[in-house]
Amino acid sequence: MSTKTLSGSCLCGGVRYTATGQEQRFYHCHCQRCRKASGTGHASNLFVQGTLAWECGEELIPHFKVPDAKHFTNTFCRQCGGRLPRFIETVDMVFIPAGSLDDEPEMGPQARIFTRSGAAWACDGSELPEFTEYPPR
Repeated sequence: MSTKTLSGSCLCGGVRYTATGQEQRFYHCHCQRCRKASGTGHASNLFVQGTLAWECGEELIPHFKVPDAKHFTNTFCRQCGGRLPRFIETVDMVFIPAGSLDDEPEMGPQARIFTRSGAAWACDGSELPEFTEYPPR
């Protein structure tokens, strides 16, 4: 695997970051915590072995650690609520909510995880029609 630098930002652009390292895992997570944090049927999470640098806006970043969760922390922009990456020191891993990326990772999603706790309405995309923009009325 090659070392890559990925850039990203929040919705309002007040926070920008770069993550540098090797892409390790890319999952669509259907657990209840990821669904609640993302507001969707799953969260798309990329894990990069490497480093995380804040280019701007670090003062806008709060972290919410779920009290009873061993690993779950939600990192986001205080201005717009956009989810942001966090550095996991114990394993030198950057956890990146993939939707915050401005660059395309080399790795695509590898699996859907925690599907047993997924919402019944969450789709995998295979049975729904696709549109490049809003569908016709």
